[in-house]
Amino acid sequence: MTSAIEEASFNDEVQKNLNEWLNGDYDDLTKLEIKRLLKENPQEIIDAFYTTLSFGTGGLRGIMGVGPNRINIYSIGKSVQGLCNYLKEQPKQPGGFSVLIGYDTRNQSREFAEKAAKVLAGNGIKALLFKAVRPTPLVSFGCRFKQCSAAIMITASHNPPQYNGCKIYWNDGGQVVFPHDKAILDAIKKIASINEVKSVLELTHPLIEEMGNEVDDAYITMMTSLQNYREDNQRDGTSLKVVYTSLHGTGIAMMPQAFTAWGFRNIHLVEKQVILDGNFPTATSPNPEEKAALALGIAKLLEVEGDILIATDPDADRVGVAILHKGKVELISGNEIAVLLLEHICEALTTRKKMPANGAFIKSIATTELFAAIAEYYQKPSFNVLPGFKYIAEKIRQWEADPRGRQFVFGGEESCGYLIGTEVRDKDAISASALICEMALQAKSRGKTLIDLLYSLYERHGIYQECISTIPFIDSLSGKQKMERSFELLQGLPPKKILDYDILVVEDYSRSIRMDLKSRQTELLFSPKSDALLYLLSDGSKIVIRPSGTEPKIKIYCGAVKKKFSSVEVGIRECEQHAKALIEAFKQFLLPTS
Repeated sequence: MTSAIEEASFNDEVQKNLNEWLNGDYDDLTKLEIKRLLKENPQEIIDAFYTTLSFGTGGLRGIMGVGPNRINIYSIGKSVQGLCNYLKEQPKQPGGFSVLIGYDTRNQSREFAEKAAKVLAGNGIKALLFKAVRPTPLVSFGCRFKQCSAAIMITASHNPPQYNGCKIYWNDGGQVVFPHDKAILDAIKKIASINEVKSVLELTHPLIEEMGNEVDDAYITMMTSLQNYREDNQRDGTSLKVVYTSLHGTGIAMMPQAFTAWGFRNIHLVEKQVILDGNFPTATSPNPEEKAALALGIAKLLEVEGDILIATDPDADRVGVAILHKGKVELISGNEIAVLLLEHICEALTTRKKMPANGAFIKSIATTELFAAIAEYYQKPSFNVLPGFKYIAEKIRQWEADPRGRQFVFGGEESCGYLIGTEVRDKDAISASALICEMALQAKSRGKTLIDLLYSLYERHGIYQECISTIPFIDSLSGKQKMERSFELLQGLPPKKILDYDILVVEDYSRSIRMDLKSRQTELLFSPKSDALLYLLSDGSKIVIRPSGTEPKIKIYCGAVKKKFSSVEVGIRECEQHAKALIEAFKQFLLPTS
């Protein structure tokens, strides 16, 4: 034991993990970095060694660095070894097991993808590795197209540059859910030493195949078939002036082809942001939900006097949108795009008599209730699932396995994630972006914009406004503990009122119960367990609170509704103010972050 360790005060778990990393078969550079941190930043040692990263709503995700609570070749290696061990427990497949691997533009993503391929090959499992960066939806689609046993995507989605991670998909192309997620996690936990991680030395191993454009071509063919107005797109698509940014991510590898395939060829790229760069120099937080990330795109939109800005995040599963409306730039929120797309799809399918008789739609519990109102208007059911697109994929799989199951048409989340059809089983910003352009083209042909379409929905169904507030915690042991205590406080002492409005119903997804606070009756929720709470208020508002599954923060979602208003503009302002007031009032029930 080094003197630095002896002098520091660490708990037993930190001490145990430090011993393993300093005395085990870890590379010399890793050990040197640990010793440097022991001298210069012992708090980082605690944060990096106090626990082991586990799967959240978006898979394994964390800060890159040394230690079991960080993303590195060892945490990736153990995760893939756990997947291998679990795969080998499954019924044997003709030709053996195979796993598809994709990766984004983040620092070390290619290195982690190669490590995954080598571990798979070391376990006698065929690894299909993309030769270059590819979006997340290509991995989900490719898993199904190549009939793989599973798939891996190396990404941290829209997180800041210091993050990376991996998503694991099952053979249906959806991210793993129970029981597979728990079984894989258990298999990872059983790996006592990195010496149990089997790996070949070179990518030239016969079980590793680097793939070219086969999956790309098949995907473009598939997504082209999703058009609702093919003739209009091909004839008039160039009249829609589109600005596109990939925020330094993978979207640039596929989005130009997708736009062209749908007839949208009047594309203006945000040149500085289509450069592949894991440091995201022009968008430190490459999240298309945030206005700051769209600044260069908005400037380009104004410069070229474009119709619409499309922005995809680093792994191209989320899409952000801004438009020019009456000479002003208007950002369209994730909730608003979800309902606009739903209306566009329903209207097109109904008009052309192509709506499936058993068609259905899916949204997360945090997504606007206007989604459900639109589905009801078209006399089709809308189903709620927990936040995390893996639950939408799970519902699709359940319907497919049931002879009386529904036909999935479209699903969405408030966090800018959407899916059309079933050939992909995760958020798909590529096909969604093309569909958004189709919708914008239809509006433009009638002298309207997406804002006009949105106002029409409000006039028909009432004004729905959503507000999201994020309460950040330090990404550390103490930060995680404080976040957990805040959530537990709400579970133990649920509020009865918010402002002057009674809470009528509480849904606690961690305990799978729904409580009617007026009748005092409870019923079971038939949903996977998750740290999420939902409150229904007497004024028709909804509040959802949950710890983020991928970042150290608590998210509060509030949806307010206003059925009577003098004008749409005034009603929007009043409804938005009400949602914000409810959130601020709700925050008093949480522990302070500092």
